[in-house]
Amino acid sequence: QVHVLESGGGLVQPGGSLRLTCSAPGNIFSQFDMAWYRQRPGEPRDWVAHITSRGIRTYKDAVSGRFVISRDDAKNTVTLEMNSLKPEDTGVYYCNRIPPLNTYWGQGTQVTVSS
Repeated sequence: QVHVLESGGGLVQPGGSLRLTCSAPGNIFSQFDMAWYRQRPGEPRDWVAHITSRGIRTYKDAVSGRFVISRDDAKNTVTLEMNSLKPEDTGVYYCNRIPPLNTYWGQGTQVTVSS
């Protein structure tokens, strides 16, 4: 099991911002395409943003223009800047390779957007 740690979630009002960070020991991210996934209550987990090993970014339409995914391979971190948050962004956020590996799933970080 790889000890991936997601952090930075919390409660925020609509229109607010959060910055999520994913980290893990060792050099386990740099050669792989990485993604942030979201699981909303009652729904399956699905990716919302991913970044290739070369830095090419792709977003789901629902978050395009509001979220920015970045990576720092020297620090072995992947971040997700989330702006103009909406109630429908509420969920647990995870990072993992894409396609995901079962051994990479961490505990996730809860994001709640509510007034």
